[in-house]
Amino acid sequence: MATAAAWHDMQATVVVPENNNPVKNRAIIETGAELIESGKTFEEASIIVDKLCRQKGLYYAHPANEPLLINGVGTEFLEIVEDLPDIDVMIVPIGAGSEVAAAITTLRSFRPKIEIIAVQGANSPAAYNSWKSKQISSAANTTFAGGFATGIAYDVPFQIYSEGLDDFVLLTEDEIYESIAMAFYYTHNLAEGAGASTLMAAEKIKKRIRGKKVVLQMSGCNASMEEIEKSISCASFKNGRRD
Repeated sequence: MATAAAWHDMQATVVVPENNNPVKNRAIIETGAELIESGKTFEEASIIVDKLCRQKGLYYAHPANEPLLINGVGTEFLEIVEDLPDIDVMIVPIGAGSEVAAAITTLRSFRPKIEIIAVQGANSPAAYNSWKSKQISSAANTTFAGGFATGIAYDVPFQIYSEGLDDFVLLTEDEIYESIAMAFYYTHNLAEGAGASTLMAAEKIKKRIRGKKVVLQMSGCNASMEEIEKSISCASFKNGRRD
């Protein structure tokens, strides 16, 4: 959002939780956006956004309950289909849900029978719980992975993924750290926890997806140095293979 605002000579204000990933904070500030750190969680930060919008007449571009944003995210899946029109399975990380919603609405237009599988941190399972129960619910929100760190499901994406997902994978914190190490080791990308999580999700369900053409959505390069160091210590690689 900060970059888009800069492209169009608009001033953006971005609100993040306290102790947010410093790498992401620096990237936001470098665009020229105003950065505000407030609240301990994603949900607490959103309360501040509501106040700012009322006080300053700003437009609230919500990271999940925003159909236009979901449409924008959908362009990445158009690019995937252009390169790989015959994919069988798509694995996507989910936090607030905009990316999964975009994957479902875009990919199903071209591949009605494609399997779409979400992956989330077990320490912040609001989306999983909501998908499982078919109703919006909240949950504990303690994962280190910022892309997963939401404590409640959001209506707009939930209406799409509640019926549109084929399966869901939950990862422990150690498994998320190992996902970062897997991305670094096998793909030479420094992906953040949520973005790298699809590799571990595929590993956990490898028997189910064996023989299929699978795409792992791997986004976000905001892993902090601390997360990178811990991910390497959690890795269970031996001679280039997982134990």
